[in-house]
Amino acid sequence: MTSPKSGTRAKVTKTPTKASAEAPVKTSGAAKASKTTKAAKSTKPAKASKAAKVPEAVKVPKGESHLALVRRARRINRELAEVYPYAHPELDFRNPFELLVATVLSAQTTDLRVNQTTPALFAAYPTPEDMAAAVPEEMEELIRPTGFFRAKTKSLLGLSAALRDDFGGEVPGRLEDLVKLPGVGRKTANVVLGNAFGVPGITVDTHFGRLVRRWKWTDEEDPVKVEAVVADIFPKSEWTMLSHRVIFHGRRICHSRKPACGACPIAPLCPSYGEGETDPEKARKLLKYEMGGYPGQRLSPPPDFPGKPAPALGAA
Repeated sequence: MTSPKSGTRAKVTKTPTKASAEAPVKTSGAAKASKTTKAAKSTKPAKASKAAKVPEAVKVPKGESHLALVRRARRINRELAEVYPYAHPELDFRNPFELLVATVLSAQTTDLRVNQTTPALFAAYPTPEDMAAAVPEEMEELIRPTGFFRAKTKSLLGLSAALRDDFGGEVPGRLEDLVKLPGVGRKTANVVLGNAFGVPGITVDTHFGRLVRRWKWTDEEDPVKVEAVVADIFPKSEWTMLSHRVIFHGRRICHSRKPACGACPIAPLCPSYGEGETDPEKARKLLKYEMGGYPGQRLSPPPDFPGKPAPALGAA
C-alpha cells in the first residue's frame, strides 16, 4: 500500500502556465485554441483549503456509477483486511449470553468500560436465570460505571426473564427472536448473531455509519437504511468481518473529530481525504490503541491480537 501524496492545485491565470503547457488538451487547430481560452476564463483560482490536499489517486465520486462504487468499496474492504487481519469484536465474552449482555451495556459508553465492568457482573449472575432473579439495586451498583445504569438494569432484567421464560434459558440464534428481547435492537442482534452464532450480519454503530458516509457509500443516516445499502454492496459472507474492520479503522485512524489522514492506508480511495491531519508525522501521533502502541479495549484479547491487553477496572 502506498502512502497518500499531497497534491496542490495550480493557480489559474489568463496566461498559460508551464504546467498547462506540459499537459496540453488533446485537440488540434482552432478547437484547441478555443477550448484553452474558455478554460482560462471560466476556471476559478484554487483556494488554499484542505480540499487542495487530496491525493492524486483519489477520484471524488461525483456522479459515480453504482458499479464503480461497488468496486471502490470492495477494494477498501480488501485493504482494511490487510491492515487489520486480527479484527474482532472488542467485547470480552465466553458465551452468547455474555456477549448479549455486554452489547446491551455498551450503549453510550466504551467497550473498555464494559469489559472492566462485566467480570464482577457475570461472577454474580452467570446465567439468565440468575440475572432474572437479581435485586435491581444490587445490579445497578455493579453496572454503574457503564452509565445509564437504571435503564440498562431494566433491560437486562427483562431480557434475562424473557430468555428464562420463552427460550429455555438459551440465547436464540435468529434475528426475529433477538429483537423481541428488551433492550435489543438490530445492531445488538447482528453483533450476537455474527460473533456467537456465525450468522453474517452488519453492525451499524456510530463508527460504521460515520465511515461509510465519509467514504460516500451512502448518504443515509438511519442505521437500518445504511445496513440495507451496505448489504447490497458486499456478499453476505463478508458482512461480519467488514463490520469489525470498519469499526476498527474508525476507532484507530479515521476518528470523528481528528482523522489521521496522513497515516491512513486507504487514503488514495477516500473521497474525504483532507478532513483531518495530512502531515504523516502529526497524523501518526493521532493513532490509537495498538496502532499507536497503546492497550486495546479487551482485558482478554484473542491470541493473535498484536496490541496490549486493557487494564482491569481500578488498575494503575
